[in-house]
Amino acid sequence: MKNVTNGLFSFARLGALLTKEFIQMRRDRITFAMMLGVPLMQLVLFGFAINSDPKSLPAALVATSNDPYTRAMVSALQNTNYYRFDHIAETAAEAEQLMASGEVAFVVTIPADFGRRVAAGEAPQILIEADATDPSASSGAVSTLGTVASKALLRAQGMEAASAEQAKGQLEVVVHRRYNPEGISQYNIVPGLLGVILQMTMVMMTSMALTRETERGTMENLLAMPASPAEIMLGKVLPYLVVGAVQVTVVLVASKLLFAIPFIGSLSLLLSAILVFVLALVLLGYTISTIARTQMQAMQLTFFFFLPSILLSGFMFPYRGMPGWAQALGEVLPLTHFLRIIRAVMLKGAEFPAIAVEVGVLGLFVALFAGLALFRFRRTLD
Repeated sequence: MKNVTNGLFSFARLGALLTKEFIQMRRDRITFAMMLGVPLMQLVLFGFAINSDPKSLPAALVATSNDPYTRAMVSALQNTNYYRFDHIAETAAEAEQLMASGEVAFVVTIPADFGRRVAAGEAPQILIEADATDPSASSGAVSTLGTVASKALLRAQGMEAASAEQAKGQLEVVVHRRYNPEGISQYNIVPGLLGVILQMTMVMMTSMALTRETERGTMENLLAMPASPAEIMLGKVLPYLVVGAVQVTVVLVASKLLFAIPFIGSLSLLLSAILVFVLALVLLGYTISTIARTQMQAMQLTFFFFLPSILLSGFMFPYRGMPGWAQALGEVLPLTHFLRIIRAVMLKGAEFPAIAVEVGVLGLFVALFAGLALFRFRRTLD
């Protein structure tokens, strides 16, 4: 029998193999797009969207007087670029609701007798309440607070040249770090990890639901069954809800026993929201499986979705620190809304009205992904 591999090395054979590989790469458009898309996405997100020192944070003002000293204090806080007073609360209860729902990051309370006490030479107080569920988001704004407020009061009194010692005695700034007074980072990270773990596993496993059938050669049998596309879809995704339930149990128990994460809200409310979130994830994975041709392509598409979710959802970096276009992209990611829900329920004790909008958005994701999956489902192998 003639040896077909004459010689130890042939550039001709190597060239033929390289040509074959490049042709296959060109035909595999998803892989080729990943090779270009992932580096570009990382450059854009890390270069433009990520900011660990957020500015222009929404704040609520509780002030019953409109004297010059109060106006000077509010103006000085706005000029730091950390505070954006876009809510005027009539009562402390209204401000509390705004913070519990996550609409504001700070509540600034200036008492009614603020101007009178300044004019009388007394040391007035102002109260700053900060949402410390994400300590890194509020640390910059709180650290500059005392100096800025004291200098602003001195300017309003015409005492800009006063010494630092005099400035300290002019004003008392009381800071309350709400929901996480010690600034423990685990309180922010561990609840968010539940969403990240669920997304990584649920989307990845269900994204291979149909591609696995195709690669194993059993897709013909599945299509020959007297089952509708909706029945096939539910048969593929519902078993993974059980897997998600096990993961939820493990993470919640570990967060309590290992990290001592406080759980203030309703467990039943949280579990209901988790169910909607997991259902959205498995339907998203099934939608990906109707697009991908192979399991490798399914994993690539999953990773392409997973990376921006981690960076733009507020899990690793403060959500409000990102530019407007990045926040808009984050709003179309299920993980963004789930993180708001789980942190609000666990750390703030939020009730359903405070998270109703976020749960509703997750419900829209469920309907959208289910519709796309049914639309993309093919009754033939062509």
